[in-house]
Amino acid sequence: MKSLRIISALALLLSFTTALAQPVPGDDENIPFLMTFGKDSETEWGDDNFVQIIFFSIPTDCSTPIYIRVFDPDCGGKNDELRGDWNTKTRFSIYGGKDACSNKDAQKSNVKGKFKSGTMIATKTFGQDPTTDDKWYTFGPFNPSEGEDLPEFGGRTFKLVIEGLNGDDGNMYRLFLSRKKDDNVKVDGAFAYYFKYKFRLHDSGSEISHIYPYIDDKTISLKQSNFDWDKDGMLRIISVAKNGEMMKVSDNNEWVTSTHKVADEEKNTSWDIQMIKFKNKPLKNNNVVIFLENQYGELMPFYSVPIGGIPKYKYTIGVKPKK
Repeated sequence: MKSLRIISALALLLSFTTALAQPVPGDDENIPFLMTFGKDSETEWGDDNFVQIIFFSIPTDCSTPIYIRVFDPDCGGKNDELRGDWNTKTRFSIYGGKDACSNKDAQKSNVKGKFKSGTMIATKTFGQDPTTDDKWYTFGPFNPSEGEDLPEFGGRTFKLVIEGLNGDDGNMYRLFLSRKKDDNVKVDGAFAYYFKYKFRLHDSGSEISHIYPYIDDKTISLKQSNFDWDKDGMLRIISVAKNGEMMKVSDNNEWVTSTHKVADEEKNTSWDIQMIKFKNKPLKNNNVVIFLENQYGELMPFYSVPIGGIPKYKYTIGVKPKK
């Protein structure tokens, strides 16, 4: 049942895929960086378990090599978050083959069990390294056939696991799926998705960030869980039927949840969950975590591009019948 729902969503996604689907965070998300802290860090800095997992889906008809590029993979320098001395190492590992992405442990909010399932096809650990600071590092080339064959997720899928090893600093980075080693060139029809998202908010109160879950026709409610938002603004839903429904926002080092009903007209559309900072006292260096579940307790993926386009609220005008 779940696979059929995903196939329907992916068929629609592929009809809207553009170059915006290639970067992570996606352009429409307006999120400055992904983040992973060293495992010796305090969770109050915004990382609950020091692991992030990103999936990349490649169309089955793609036969040219692909590359996974990481911007600023080292921890130390221009974009990262220092705690005392630079002492953090971050491991980036890419997995393909059977069970790499379909294993349910890789699709959960915790990092227990076989979340590193599949065949590791590339790995590298970065510490403080001026040669990769504020620069792109490229993994690959990879033959698309090395990914796990998952038609229900749009094609052959690769898993990128980012782990904060020793240290307590925060590593800020971005990703790009490319068909060129030395440049960010889109892979036609490819996209990224993720079940749990960890990222840095903008410092400016004038910026609005977004995530875009797709609501399939079997989803009747959505529960969001967010961590360590420091009450730094508000979360609201924009959809074809919701014009600013508010979600609960967490304080420092805490989880909060809120559950939201899905209207019939919202099925087979995306939600725009907007992250709006308070303009009078916006926090700096605020790192946060969020994930979503449907009524079955299954994590719902976010996509790097909103399926069906960015949703717009549909105003209705009541017409009174004549007496």
